[in-house]
Amino acid sequence: MTEPVTKRQGPAGPVVLLGPQRDGYGEIREVLDRLEVDGPVALLTAGWQENEHEDGALSDAVARPTVNLRLHARSEQVYTEDDALLLATRERQRHLRHLQEFYRIRLDAIDDAARAITVRHVPLELLDEQRQISVAEMRHLDRDHLERCRAVHARFEAQWNPGRRPSVAPHREEIDASIGSAAAVVIAGGHVMSLLNRIRLFGALDRVGTRPVIAWSAGAMVLTERVVLFHDAPPFGKNLAQVVAEGLAVCPGIVAMPDVVGRVNVEDMEGMRRYVQRLMPDQCVALDPGSRVVFREGRIEEMTTSRLTVEGIVAAGWRP
Repeated sequence: MTEPVTKRQGPAGPVVLLGPQRDGYGEIREVLDRLEVDGPVALLTAGWQENEHEDGALSDAVARPTVNLRLHARSEQVYTEDDALLLATRERQRHLRHLQEFYRIRLDAIDDAARAITVRHVPLELLDEQRQISVAEMRHLDRDHLERCRAVHARFEAQWNPGRRPSVAPHREEIDASIGSAAAVVIAGGHVMSLLNRIRLFGALDRVGTRPVIAWSAGAMVLTERVVLFHDAPPFGKNLAQVVAEGLAVCPGIVAMPDVVGRVNVEDMEGMRRYVQRLMPDQCVALDPGSRVVFREGRIEEMTTSRLTVEGIVAAGWRP
């Protein structure tokens, strides 16, 4: 028997964060079994964008009835019907892209200076002092950027209140009903900002209640307080970690880092040390295949994973 939709905002039950699902979705089924989920599962695959409906393998793996919340398709329908909201959303996104570009220009300069400073042959005490200045400058820039992005979103919400618009409200009701008939929610990875923006548009997690939430990769990232993009060997451009958005803050106190094994150069201890110090007091948690972090009501209940440390290493087997 499934639980009725509650009025509580955000998940109150267990939230399980996982790494990439590379060998099918057996791990998702394992977690559902462990949580004794007996009933339908709501799938949130908006990070797959136009491919969100291709959930057959995932549905088969969970071995339970599934319903796809179709956030990406719903957003396309909303913007087709509501020209005013479409134009306003495009303007908001244009503004946010400009802010991200300006932020990256400034961050790039600070990062270049930080790298140049670390190779100077000066007394260690002076070098450490200069390292800390670089970290402080990055922290200030990250904080300022998030505040500016927050202000853009706040103005948009105040002016447009999308959740109450006739184009959006019926979808919210349908999503609430689907979650109300589900016993758990599974959030796939994919394009992190596409996923985050659509969860916010539809308030898709507002009434999850005590239902378990299982999220992997980008799905895990959106549930934290800050979404940070990182890659030490990107396909193009400089390897410059960037704060791109405030997350949903369901899982506070950590920075989710999917696929650290494939994305982080563990030989660059200086860069890892600077990255960790920059994001403190949050813990930089590696979400590699097989990793698992369980939150309940904003607190870590269980953790089987690694983290990046201020010493510039990946500490395996870390527990909170």
